Amino acid sequence: MIAQLSPADFSAWRDSLKADARTPVVLDVREPWEIQTASVTEDGFTLLRIPMRELPARVEELRQQWGADQPVACLCHHGMRSLQVANFLAQSGFSAVVNLQGGIDAWSRQRDTAVPLY
Repeated sequence: MIAQLSPADFSAWRDSLKADARTPVVLDVREPWEIQTASVTEDGFTLLRIPMRELPARVEELRQQWGADQPVACLCHHGMRSLQVANFLAQSGFSAVVNLQGGIDAWSRQRDTAVPLY
């Protein structure tokens, strides 16, 4: 089962990884037009944008670049596509995957009100 992480708790999760000198990846799986509409800003994490439909073809690239134990927080609009991606990554051998519950909509409401709602 994939852990659900609220945007309000993201900073604590990110900071807990610093003790191990690990920088998490936020994997934004939304479409390019959505990212142009609203996006998060890197803040102690690496932002990686790969639309959900491209992920199966790029999962090996992720594994080679980051390793299967890389902490990854999956992000979409409301948290459903990202949950599917998180499950896919876990089934593909990634061991430190969480879903950002509520997606960028919740991120805007709970963490950064400068991110536009759409």
